[in-house]
Amino acid sequence: MIHDKTRDLVLKIPEKKIILLLLDGLGGLPHPETGLSELETAKLPNLHRLAATSSGGRMKMVEPGVTPGSGPAHLSLFGYHPYEVEFGRGALEALGSDFAFARGDLAARANYATINVNDVVLDRRAAKPSDEENRRLCAKVLSGLGGKVEGTQIYLLPGKEHRFTVVFRGEGLDAAIKDNDPQREGRKLIPIEAGRPQAAASARVVNRFLSLAREILKDEPRANGLLLRGFSGLPEVMPFNDRYGLNAAAIAAYPMYRGVAALVGMTVLGSPKNFDEEISLLERKYVEHDFFFVHFKGTDAAGHTGDFLEKVRQLEIVDAMIPRIEALKPEVLIVTGDHSTPCICKEHSWHPVPTIIRSPLALSRPDAKLTERSLMVGDLGVFHATDLLTLALAHASRLSKFGA
Repeated sequence: MIHDKTRDLVLKIPEKKIILLLLDGLGGLPHPETGLSELETAKLPNLHRLAATSSGGRMKMVEPGVTPGSGPAHLSLFGYHPYEVEFGRGALEALGSDFAFARGDLAARANYATINVNDVVLDRRAAKPSDEENRRLCAKVLSGLGGKVEGTQIYLLPGKEHRFTVVFRGEGLDAAIKDNDPQREGRKLIPIEAGRPQAAASARVVNRFLSLAREILKDEPRANGLLLRGFSGLPEVMPFNDRYGLNAAAIAAYPMYRGVAALVGMTVLGSPKNFDEEISLLERKYVEHDFFFVHFKGTDAAGHTGDFLEKVRQLEIVDAMIPRIEALKPEVLIVTGDHSTPCICKEHSWHPVPTIIRSPLALSRPDAKLTERSLMVGDLGVFHATDLLTLALAHASRLSKFGA
């Protein structure tokens, strides 16, 4: 995390631009048959060329051995230690959905799911409905509820495929509520319970909402239930631009990542639908900002399904776009991830994330590649994610000397 004395060293030099290209779930582990990770398997001529002209290393997101969720991982990347900023993913999803999420509101991330009569989750993603089907389901639930549950206003914010966000707006809502999502198929729903006495009334509202929604969706062949997790309100944080002397913008296709950027005060640029649209948006808006956070989701999605070859393909999609990013001539180009999502795990893992920083001040290594093992000997070593932005500023010559 940036220290107050370090903040005093920040120089505002807007022409020295920084791009943080984040490949969600970037890190992986060797395939049992080949002994090579996803990064070691993929054909990545552009990313490996970048690595050979960059400073490199590996980044820990929280503490050694601690596996991060996406929200805490992004906060860490932006310089806010996740142990010191408490929130759930619901707030980030709401903020990223162009919703006027206000202090006192309660939000939860949600999935449509297939659940049997014994409350066992058969499919956590309800066979991944289309975005249009998602909107239909949200409208159906809201219509059946009449907009309120026990005097609390309910908002459903459709997302992509099976994902959406629930916002509760009323008096005295408390975010200390346990998730009902068991995180695995074949397990029963977890009872929604208050994590402290003050949250008892809020838990009662959420339980009533889930019960009514289940009744409304009972005739749906797949999306007949809801999974909620990441209950949270709106935390207070120091704005990103104030911390780093930057005019920052965020580009992401998924609401959650736009949400975490909005939470720290970045300007969120549009709602691109895919990576090509993201890069086009970066090109159009490049003169307006001096820091860009660009998020790519496909690597993480493939990691969660355990599809090794799909993750390789997603890495190659990014590689093909690198020349367009380089053509903008940023002073600093960072390529990293928010965590590792190895296909053999089908989940986030604690493994440090491969990271490269290309700039005129980088200590390059001609044989380096953007892989886990190659960057084990990089000059950046293993560093904490909260140090990434100060490293970026230093590589952009945007930090003055400390002391005489």
